[in-house]
Amino acid sequence: MPETPHKKTNWAWAIATFFGIGFLRPGSGTWASLPVALLWIFLEHHHGGAHFNLYWALFSVVVTLVGVPASTIVARESGVEDPGHVVIDEVSGQSIALAYAPVFGWKYAVAAFILFRAFDIIKPPPVRQFERLRDGWGIMMDDVAAGLLALVLLQIGARLHLFG
Repeated sequence: MPETPHKKTNWAWAIATFFGIGFLRPGSGTWASLPVALLWIFLEHHHGGAHFNLYWALFSVVVTLVGVPASTIVARESGVEDPGHVVIDEVSGQSIALAYAPVFGWKYAVAAFILFRAFDIIKPPPVRQFERLRDGWGIMMDDVAAGLLALVLLQIGARLHLFG
């Protein structure tokens, strides 16, 4: 039985739009990245410890792995290759930028937020090339690459003692 064009897979839409944040305008990607950075600040402050980075990295992997099928489904149901309301890719990329953060608190999170958003918007090589992948992989992997690029620069900054 063929699907109707108005059918929505509820779990996929909830995840892909980050529970509706993707519909905020302007700058839905920024709106989706902000609560991730704030969550990191809160958790790092209240629950940071020896295993915090490991748990955060696992969170990043899970968000990415769930985001690929969710964004694929929403893109297909929207009839748009990379819909603007899909923001789980920003959640993934922002969480990756914070995944191996030395304990520097809010300064590090602000730097991660700014760097990730800049790389996601500008899409320097090789970030833009990942958009060529099919379906949710293309939607997600350019943000994963932007997050990894931000993470590398943040690690260099941490080694140079730029955060405290």
